[in-house]
Amino acid sequence: MKGPAIIVAALLLASCKHRSDLPEYGAVPGFTLTAQTGQPFDAAKELSGRVWVADFIYTTCPGPCPRMTSQMRRLQQAVDASVKLVSFTVDPTHDTPDALSAYAKVHHASPGNWYFLTGPVATLQVLDKDVFKLGDVDSTLQHSTRFVLIDRRMQIRGYYDSSEPDAVSRLLADVHSLEQS
Repeated sequence: MKGPAIIVAALLLASCKHRSDLPEYGAVPGFTLTAQTGQPFDAAKELSGRVWVADFIYTTCPGPCPRMTSQMRRLQQAVDASVKLVSFTVDPTHDTPDALSAYAKVHHASPGNWYFLTGPVATLQVLDKDVFKLGDVDSTLQHSTRFVLIDRRMQIRGYYDSSEPDAVSRLLADVHSLEQS
């Protein structure tokens, strides 16, 4: 009788285990930029210990940015307030805190949950190219259309192409998975 009971207990425990099989693509180091409020944004203070999603956009983008921002808004509506959203600009010359604040308001970004960040080109370039491995912050304004999922330990856990029809649903499933682990 002990054998079957042990097997049943093991199966029950396995079914309760939260999914933690997402790959790790690298660590996001601490960084300081400027938020849409004009205040310094310290990633270690605001993001460590939280699940968060990042993307790279610019406010005057005629291409994919409006769609990406709409998808981020869907995420904002679907996740717990503890999950943070971070949109980095690839056009820091024009995307001042005031421009980012206006953009955030138009897109109904929840203050304190969805941050729009700007700062020195050099810092944004390191983040975009070296940390997130998405592209360059340069005068061409070409940028990746991928979302990046980061866990509580500041580890990159997933990339999601915003042009794929199921990207947001897959991202949401993985966000929930990380929240439960």
